[in-house]
Amino acid sequence: MKVLFLSNTAGQGHHSTANAIMEKLMSLGVECKTLDTYAYINPMLYEGLAHGYLLSTSLTPAAYGQFYRMAELRTKNGSRHSLTNVTNSIMAVKLSKFFREFKPDVIVCTHLFSAQLVNVMKLKGQIDATAIGIVTDFTIHPFWQNLEALDYFVTASELLTYHAVQKGIPENKILPFGIPINPKFSVRVEKAEARRQLGVAEDKFTVLLMSGSMGHGNIAKSVRMMDALENDFQIIAVCGSNKIAKHRIDAMKTSKKVYSYAYVNNVELMMDASDCIITKPGGLTTSEALAKHLPILMINPIPGQEERNVEFMLNNGMAMNVTPTYGIDEALYQLFLYPEKLRNMESNIRLVGKPNATADLCDFIMKLETNDNP
Repeated sequence: MKVLFLSNTAGQGHHSTANAIMEKLMSLGVECKTLDTYAYINPMLYEGLAHGYLLSTSLTPAAYGQFYRMAELRTKNGSRHSLTNVTNSIMAVKLSKFFREFKPDVIVCTHLFSAQLVNVMKLKGQIDATAIGIVTDFTIHPFWQNLEALDYFVTASELLTYHAVQKGIPENKILPFGIPINPKFSVRVEKAEARRQLGVAEDKFTVLLMSGSMGHGNIAKSVRMMDALENDFQIIAVCGSNKIAKHRIDAMKTSKKVYSYAYVNNVELMMDASDCIITKPGGLTTSEALAKHLPILMINPIPGQEERNVEFMLNNGMAMNVTPTYGIDEALYQLFLYPEKLRNMESNIRLVGKPNATADLCDFIMKLETNDNP
């Protein structure tokens, strides 16, 4: 059995999702390859996409959000001759060569752009492999609804099935396994032991502050706001590649114990050590926190899909939303005042979270081979 993973450089979550599934399948003896479609087709297009995504989501987020909302209101476009399909048909010419050489049985698309390419190629009869699209947010991106040639769509939860069907996706194509994450997030370590392994001195209420690998947002300001609270707790702050933020935190004189880190590769242990997490509501990070049964205080959502992630989390009682008029300090104050709020969020997370999403999807893919070869 051969499985090909297609992704695109527009946020690291898509690559992480592909890697999580691929590693699991390879451990089961499946031959796998991964390909960044735009990098393979045209390196200049790849660079343009990567830089364009960062520009649109960090420098012009309002414009990006407006475009996303306009797309949400758009009616289903079933035309196979749209500008998008014509463009994808041209780009698919080079990609088809790779398919002919590798001959995949299953194609897994972890990004919408890759799924659009595969959709066009299947419509033209250029490939006959089973095509699976993975929706890496807690919503259905407007353009997923046009991909009628895809065989299956993996969604974050069965709670999204009604929404997906309303978007025009047949229910028999929907696989509500959850967003696939690294299996290490499915393994739980007791809080006290996790804190011991991290070298965190005290076994007390712990807040994990993260802002993505790029360290977006004013992390130092968030630490100072939390430090002003009279409640007794400690803070783990992960700054990613934001060296300025780490330097500012390290230079602070705080009443709370603050453990600051740059880029780390043991986020799962930090989550186990914590009682809640403050983070951007990206689909992958949110799924990882849910797998750890970790209540979330959401900050700085990118307009568009991350705003929809916020809606999903709030409407299902799994998170709180920090805004300019409802700060981190106020959210934490309320949690300390009513600990039941934290426990209620943990209970709701156990209902909705999908810690075994990767294993469930891999089991499904393995059964595809069994069904094809009785």
